[in-house]
Amino acid sequence: MGAIYLVRHGQAAFGTDDYDRLTPLGHQQAQWLGEYFAEHEVRFDAVYMGNLRRHRETWQGIAQAAQWTHTPLVRPALNEYQAELLLAAHATTQPTTQPTTQPRDRRAYFRLLREVLGAWVAGQLHAPTHVSFAQFSADIRAVLNEVQSAADQQILVVSSGGPIATVLGAVLDLAPTKLIELNLQARNTSVSELRFNTRNLHCVSFNTVPHLVHRARTHAVTYS
Repeated sequence: MGAIYLVRHGQAAFGTDDYDRLTPLGHQQAQWLGEYFAEHEVRFDAVYMGNLRRHRETWQGIAQAAQWTHTPLVRPALNEYQAELLLAAHATTQPTTQPTTQPRDRRAYFRLLREVLGAWVAGQLHAPTHVSFAQFSADIRAVLNEVQSAADQQILVVSSGGPIATVLGAVLDLAPTKLIELNLQARNTSVSELRFNTRNLHCVSFNTVPHLVHRARTHAVTYS
């Protein structure tokens, strides 16, 4: 059987004017993961990723540490949903909602985001310039079908929490609302492993961080 390793990007610059870049810790997380793959002789036949900066920087850190020279296959469908557009659409229906693009209260921000994602996934929230959840899922499924056609290969996919949760939800046949919990639990540079052939996909693990299981790296387990 083939294997798909779904890797979430490293820690991004949450709460700044440019979330789509890794923090110094995010770069380090990616390098540690590359070192882990190299030390355990994990090799890949192909690499897929979205076209976000945080995806590219995560891949570069992994590749540099593992001394890999793959040219990733870029698929925009592996990009994260645009939270700021969904939050803005929600705000138009809730006039008392405070702006959330620069969150000061982290807990309040994620409480609101969970509510907004729930409405989007249920088809109750529509943002004029954002795809529906049905289309978001279909686009990700199309990439997954492409990857799954590579029988007996090991594939690395560098993406974000939303697409990874959507893939796992499809594999595990979860209700769409359950995907939100998977999404918000995803740790930076976590690895979720699938095994596959041309007909079936099986989940082997979710959200593991073996490269961070070290007493000196407990500070490096992050979620945003």
